[in-house]
Amino acid sequence: MALDGALRVVGQSAPYGVGSEAFAMNLLLWILQVITGLIFGASGVMKTFMFDQVSRDVPSFGALPRRAWAALGCVELAGTAGLIVPAALNWHPQLTVLAASVLAAESVVFVWVHVKYREAAPIIMSGVLGLLMAFIAFGRLVLRPFP
Repeated sequence: MALDGALRVVGQSAPYGVGSEAFAMNLLLWILQVITGLIFGASGVMKTFMFDQVSRDVPSFGALPRRAWAALGCVELAGTAGLIVPAALNWHPQLTVLAASVLAAESVVFVWVHVKYREAAPIIMSGVLGLLMAFIAFGRLVLRPFP
């Protein structure tokens, strides 16, 4: 079955049947991990390597020194790897929970920064990403932990 093969690629052995609630939760969490990983990865690359280009038209980038933004970008890149790699390789998958928790906390900081500068769209984006990270952390810790 193709779905079972896909599970093996991401380090899962399908201990529950396809179509079960546990399978659905695991699939949902993986989808969220990949999508948010791509978003945080892109954000980390921009903050770390493209800061001058992306900061010109965004007033909130003045809230912190450039090195702080670069450090936050590195946190996002490490968090992106932490969302996917440990779980996919079945190597210390608890690191996925840690990565999601750190990215959730970072999102709270970004909400505060964007509120200070009254930037509505980034407030919403940071808030939604923070909630998704909290859900992933809770999901991998309680709802559908890795085997």
